Amino acid sequence: QVQLVESGGGLAQPGGSLRLSCEVSRSIFNDYTLGWYRQVQGKQRDLVARIFNNGRSDYADSVAGRFFLSRDSAKNTIYLQMDGLEPGDTAVYYCHARRPFSDYDYWGQGTQVTVSS
Repeated sequence: QVQLVESGGGLAQPGGSLRLSCEVSRSIFNDYTLGWYRQVQGKQRDLVARIFNNGRSDYADSVAGRFFLSRDSAKNTIYLQMDGLEPGDTAVYYCHARRPFSDYDYWGQGTQVTVSS
């Protein structure tokens, strides 16, 4: 059974940092595109960052230069380092895995990130 298990959300002050982790089932870790989406209540779920199985990554314009996505193959885990947090980053963050060239995907359970003074 494929699982994506997230951790690391919480409360941060503006300008602060948080790191999200997502442990991904080994069976898909090396083959799927892995990343993070976020959703504000009542709005659509938007891509934050993703890393392809060739190692290339891309970011939403709103987080580029502040967020950094990395992967640790030994731990089957991806990380989203979030620096320079802004109140607009407040959302539920979801780990995501997609089979390349398909719509076949998996989602984590979501973790709340709140940026407030």
